[in-house]
Amino acid sequence: MPFDLTGQTAIVTGGATGIGEAIAKRLAEAGATVAVADIDKEGAERTAATLPNNSFGIGVDVTSSASVNAAIEEVLKRTGRIHILVNNAGIAGKSGPIQEHTDEEFARVMAINVNGVFYFCRGVIPHMREHKYGRIVNIASIAGKEGNPNMISYSGSKAAVIGMTKSLGKEVATEGICVNAVSPAVVRTKILEQLTPQQVTYMTDKIPMRRTGEPWEIAAVVHFLASPDCSFVTAQTYDASGGRATY
Repeated sequence: MPFDLTGQTAIVTGGATGIGEAIAKRLAEAGATVAVADIDKEGAERTAATLPNNSFGIGVDVTSSASVNAAIEEVLKRTGRIHILVNNAGIAGKSGPIQEHTDEEFARVMAINVNGVFYFCRGVIPHMREHKYGRIVNIASIAGKEGNPNMISYSGSKAAVIGMTKSLGKEVATEGICVNAVSPAVVRTKILEQLTPQQVTYMTDKIPMRRTGEPWEIAAVVHFLASPDCSFVTAQTYDASGGRATY
């Protein structure tokens, strides 16, 4: 099939449900052995059990560098290689005016959405450099480009993901490693339960297609960026927004 991943190992964070689960399924169907990494270890194992190629689930707390490093070591012990990393784990955080965003809530969003991406990238890059090959795909958001009102923590965190993607992509551009991001608009997952109906309506009304995205539609974009065919694309952010992006 196009974008064949036979024989490759992929880590997908936040892979137990939602967009992460759809990505794990897509990559496994393309031939990859997928390490479904999630704070919910049992959920990760349940999802992995539905996938082919000896895929497996692992528990990881992306806010802890020690937990992330242990997860990476476990994957290497079980498969010997890490070809693909998809940093998908994330939360929406507080929806409301800036004065309602507490120190603790802001820090939690940053710890999961930003620190987790940094820890995993830092952890896998030496291995990818050693083998002169790797594909990293970070799940950002259109909010990181345009900024959603009343979502300052989330918008700021996803802007950071985009910036880190561009920086790291350029840093390793001559080493066989491609680093890209995908910026979805609102997608139909359980994360919507963290937002008010008004916030969801605001975001959906800005999409020219007049609907939310589906997890499989994001997974399709990730599949290309995670494949060997993505050989001259790096440090880029691909919108999957139903036409919302205006530039």
